[in-house]
Amino acid sequence: MEMPAPDQKILSRKDAVVRRLQAVLPQDAVIHDPAETRAYECDALTAYRCPPLAAVLPASTEEVAAVLRICHEEGVPVVPRGAGTSLAGGALPTADCVILGVARMTEVLETDYANRFIRVQTGRTNLSVSGAVEEEGFFYAPDPSSQLACAIAGNVAMNSGGAHCLKYGVTTNNLLGVTMVLMDGTVVELGGAHLDAAGYDLLGLVCGSEGQLGVVTEATLRILRKPEGARPVLIGFDSNEVAGHCVSDIIKAGVLPVAIEFMDRPCIRATEAFAHAGYPDCEALLIVEVEGSEAEIDAQLGMISQIARKHDPVELRESGSEEESARIWLGRKSAFGAMGQINDYMCLDGTIPVSALPMVLRRIGEMSREFGLDVGNVFHAGDGNMHPLILYDANKPGDLELCERFGAEILKLCVEVGGCLTGEHGVGIEKRDLMVHQYGAEDLEIQMAVKDVFDPHWLLNPAKVFPLQASQGRRAA
Repeated sequence: MEMPAPDQKILSRKDAVVRRLQAVLPQDAVIHDPAETRAYECDALTAYRCPPLAAVLPASTEEVAAVLRICHEEGVPVVPRGAGTSLAGGALPTADCVILGVARMTEVLETDYANRFIRVQTGRTNLSVSGAVEEEGFFYAPDPSSQLACAIAGNVAMNSGGAHCLKYGVTTNNLLGVTMVLMDGTVVELGGAHLDAAGYDLLGLVCGSEGQLGVVTEATLRILRKPEGARPVLIGFDSNEVAGHCVSDIIKAGVLPVAIEFMDRPCIRATEAFAHAGYPDCEALLIVEVEGSEAEIDAQLGMISQIARKHDPVELRESGSEEESARIWLGRKSAFGAMGQINDYMCLDGTIPVSALPMVLRRIGEMSREFGLDVGNVFHAGDGNMHPLILYDANKPGDLELCERFGAEILKLCVEVGGCLTGEHGVGIEKRDLMVHQYGAEDLEIQMAVKDVFDPHWLLNPAKVFPLQASQGRRAA
């Protein structure tokens, strides 16, 4: 992945820029020693690394605005960073940029149970939002696999989803409002503590904009009453394709589970060795969870089991207790860490129509053999959000490049069958040069024109989302 050459004029002014930043932030909030900036040289796409010019850790919207005003005046690019869990290189710095991290912005600013919302600073972790309201019987629905660590800032930037978003939607469906700071330091409020706002849907524009338009410092989030109960069923199959057909049939039947998760044999084996969840030895595994009253759960699981039996499952096991449910989900939530113990991997997130699952899974298996690289599949099957994990050896020359070519072919396939390049991880640097396979030149021009309005000098999150040649030309202009 090519990155732009650093601006030597900015590098030569580093000391002056740092002094200006230190004048508006506490001393320990400005990190500029080269040894210390290495902590910010990459995000979870660890194949690419570049220490930034400096990193800053503001604690309020006002401090973020002060930092952005300085960087705007100095012409210094800024890369917003949440918790650094991006799998697409969304927070990868350039050598001439300032990383703006929101890790110190973790406060709950307002909670309103009557109107079902919570307002938080965006450095707060996803899981801790639910933690702040669970004693009152509420929760925050989007639940990425990294929810223990990932920040709301990154969730908004990438429009993150999660296992239970089949029923509740992704971040954009649960985001009511934001406070955002533009590159010149202007603070704007979009949306609020209500279901919709007058005028253009600028909130919808910001959610999923990958830090290209502004830095979101506060978020008003919808919170929901916890369901009366929930119960998963574990279904094992002889092949990936059969499991894919079962998912399609469940959706076609009009049943709306809260989650349908898919794992194939490589993931099942790795997870069992890691988490000991008690998964069956099979080619493909579905975890289907429903919720509601006991009568509703029984009725829904009855329909799902009836559909599954038509596909001759090797195992169909309904959870009989909260402990068993927790074990079932422990395995799924541990899948990414478990696969990481086997080898280096690249995690994709193309999205496809659910009806295309059987064919796409078959084609991924064929491509795996063609490229000579193993693939583990674990993903949100209910909404077609694929997560193929391509295994490679980072120490073997050429393996990373081979992995990237393989990944590009999978993502192109997703687009060809009517899907898109990303479901929740974002474009970042990983998919920016594939954007031409989903969008024509006119489409990309319109998207870049939107960025022109919010960030006319293209200083926010450089070298991301748009093909590099196009974005560099825009910044030079």
